[in-house]
Parts: sequence; C-alpha cells; structure tokens
Amino acid sequence: MDLTKQPPRRPTNSSVAGIVGVARMIDKARAHNEEMIGQYLYGSDSGLDRRILRFLGVSAQDFTRAVNQKDDSEIGHWVINQSKKTPGEIVAFNRSETNRMPKEDWHIELLKNRVKKYAPDRTDIKTVFGSIELDDWGTFWPVNLQVGPPRSPYDRNVAGLFGIARMADKARASRCEKNGDYKYGQYSPFDVYLLELLDIEAEQFQQIAIDNPNNLDLGEWILLNTAADSDRIATWNQQALHFGLQPASESKLDKSYLDYFNRENFGFRKNIVAPDSQYVQNWLDLMDYDDQNSFGILDLARRAPRSPYNRDAGGLVHLARLIDKGRAFNSKTLGGYWYGQDSAIDRYLLDFLKISIDEFTQQLQELPTDHQIVEWLMKRTPKNEHQIEQYNQELVNLGPQNTRSWSFLHDRIQQLDSIISTRNDVETFFDLMVLSDQKAFQFP
Repeated sequence: MDLTKQPPRRPTNSSVAGIVGVARMIDKARAHNEEMIGQYLYGSDSGLDRRILRFLGVSAQDFTRAVNQKDDSEIGHWVINQSKKTPGEIVAFNRSETNRMPKEDWHIELLKNRVKKYAPDRTDIKTVFGSIELDDWGTFWPVNLQVGPPRSPYDRNVAGLFGIARMADKARASRCEKNGDYKYGQYSPFDVYLLELLDIEAEQFQQIAIDNPNNLDLGEWILLNTAADSDRIATWNQQALHFGLQPASESKLDKSYLDYFNRENFGFRKNIVAPDSQYVQNWLDLMDYDDQNSFGILDLARRAPRSPYNRDAGGLVHLARLIDKGRAFNSKTLGGYWYGQDSAIDRYLLDFLKISIDEFTQQLQELPTDHQIVEWLMKRTPKNEHQIEQYNQELVNLGPQNTRSWSFLHDRIQQLDSIISTRNDVETFFDLMVLSDQKAFQFP
C-alpha cells in the first residue's frame, strides 16, 4: 500500500477483529514493509499504534511479520487469539479510543489548525480520531489532473473493478475544478458505463469518492451500497477488456457507451493517438497510452518495464528495463519497482558499465531515446562484442548461490504463485522478474 498517494483506513474502522485502529495499523504496516509509508508513523513511533499493540499484547515486530504473511481476515483471527480479549473488553477499548480527547497543548493546537485549514465551518470535530480523519481527508481528497493523469483504467484497487479508481480521481478533480482535459460522469462514456453498472448517480459517486480517499474504504462502500458483487465484477471486467473489439453493427443503440467503444471508433482514435503501438489492443490500452503520452511519462503502475531478457538497447540484457525504470523514476511513476541502488540487478549492470546511478538518471532526463542513451554509454565506457556477450551470459544465468538465496527465491515464488509445483521453471533472478511482472499485470 502506497501511503504517499492515499491515507490508511480510518482509525474508527473496526472491520478487523472488531477493534478500532487495527485496520489502519495493517495499512501502515504494509506501507512500512514496502517502504511507501510517506509521512505516517508506524509501531512504536505512533501513539495510537502503541496503545493498540499494548491492548493486544503484541509487539510491533510480531504484527509486522503477521501482516507480511496474512490477509485481513487471518490477521483478525490471529489478533483475537493473541490478545485473548473478551467482547466486553473490546467494546470498552473501542469506546475509550473513539471518545478520547486531545490533552496535550500541542495536540489541542494541532486539532485547531486542522479544522481551520480543512473544515473551518465544522464545530463537531473534537476527538483525536476526528482530528486524524480530518487530516487524512484534507490531505488526500483533492486531485489535480492538470499535472498528471488519473489512475489506469486497469487499476482494480477499488472494489476489484476496472475503472473505478480512475473515475474516483476524475470525480475528485472535477470538484476541485482541476480536471484538465478529462471528463467526468455523463461526459465520459466509460463513466456512464460504470455508473450504470453500479446503479448510482454521478453526483452521489462523486461525493462518496471525496468522502473516502482510501481505496479500501471506498471499495467497501461500493460493495455494500451498489449493484456490485464478485460475480458481476468479474463479468464487467471481461466486458471492458473487449471494448474496441466489437463492430458498430453489434452495438446496442440504447447504450451510448457501447456505440462509442465500437471497433471503428477505436480504430479511428488509435490511428490518431497510437498509430504504431503494438501495446494498444483495446480501449483500455488506448486510455493508458494516451494518459502517458499526454504527460510524457512512463508509468510502471500501469504496465511492466521491458523484460530483463530484452536486448534492444545496445545488445545488453536488462538495459532496456533499466531505462524504463529510470524514466519512470524521473517522472515519479516507478510504481512498486526498485531502481538504482535499491536493485541488485541494476547495480550489477551499472558496475559493468562503470556508471553511477546519478549520472545515468541525469542522462535519461537529457536524452529522450534508447538510441541516444546507448550512444552516450558506448562513448562513455566502450564495450566490445565479447565483453557484452560475457556480461549477458553472466546476468541471464544469475541465480541463488546458497541456501539463504534459494529460500528467498522459493518464498517469493510462493507469494506470486501458490501452485508452486507448476513454477519449477523459475531458477534465475531474470525468471523471477518475468514471473513477478506477469502476476502484477495479470488481468481477468
């Protein structure tokens, strides 16, 4: 979970084990584990977390490990078993935390400043939880689509449904009057499609999206209050994957979005936006491509970087992938990928080229094409064909060298593919990267 782009769940959320704050602490623990915690504090650094952990009789280290291994439901059972708290004790704890008022002068002043900044007309926000939720909301609900695109139509982090996260971004930006060239609601055929499926009005969805800047909170509301359920969502996602593939003659005249998303209209638009792209196969792909092209970015939250086996850049394996990650790093769209000093494979290639990550990153800002990057590299540190082939063979075959490394590889495969017996083809770190890419961007 990336807490630089959304807040954790509300402190009042008691969906895990029936205890307030646990769901929020899970979100922070996951962000902490992924090094995406932003300005939030976790564990012993957070006063709320310390109180919850003390009540549960669990250490921050144990909770962090549990979050790494379990989903929310499993954590809920684990928490109850560990704490041995009775329902009455949980009710008393929830009441005490929910009603807790700020006592220290700095906390009282913090609450006043938050109300003044985000809700000057509100007089009902007096508790610590109210202060936290107001700060979360005020920090994250505004979206500016003049400086960057909405999330990918493939993003399923809200209710598991293609397009909802994107529509939420457009709804929030529209309220801010910072939606740029993006259209929301009745002016967007894809939004019309989604709103009809959910059986919700654009105005209501907009307000719910604004009230719930956390993906899980918003998704929970949608699943409880709209026509969405798991079976329908799977069907709707399949429908969306075929937008742009049906001829106009098969469109239903009473469905404006189906008429818009027909093959002829898709082909016409693709020839304008992405005439030479093999990546664009349907309307969702086209939206993704148009987003990135419009802002001159490569977004690795939308698609994987090129395969580590790719040799298009100078005949070197991994170089094309490193270029993709570097360009994404420069545009702050690296997604969940590691780059530079954070990646052992990146360091291996840069050591071979005798280039620092800072110098390489700077050149990516100045040289817009692979050809220019390769030309610069070969002038900077020339390599002959024999050196390149030797490097390629070393890196392609690079894999675990000891028991600990093999254990890491197997654990990672298990996380990505639970049917581990079918993954005995993954023996190198390149194989692991390819599998990770496939799983990260595997759509139903």
